[in-house]
Amino acid sequence: MFKIPSLLLVIWLVVGAIAAGQRHYYSGGTKTCAHAGTTIVTILAGPLNYLGANPKIHCKVPQPSK
Repeated sequence: MFKIPSLLLVIWLVVGAIAAGQRHYYSGGTKTCAHAGTTIVTILAGPLNYLGANPKIHCKVPQPSK
């Protein structure tokens, strides 16, 4: 009963993971909140990445008080 929707979801996420890999989101130097958020949103966008979606996340983390 849930086989086809589950399979479509897996394919959707795999395509998103491939798009993130092609954009080199898995490699590189420092990892930030924005980098992690952009990678996750790219994976969730799946095939929409190939239709022109280029999701970006911008986040600000408060600095510790001195």
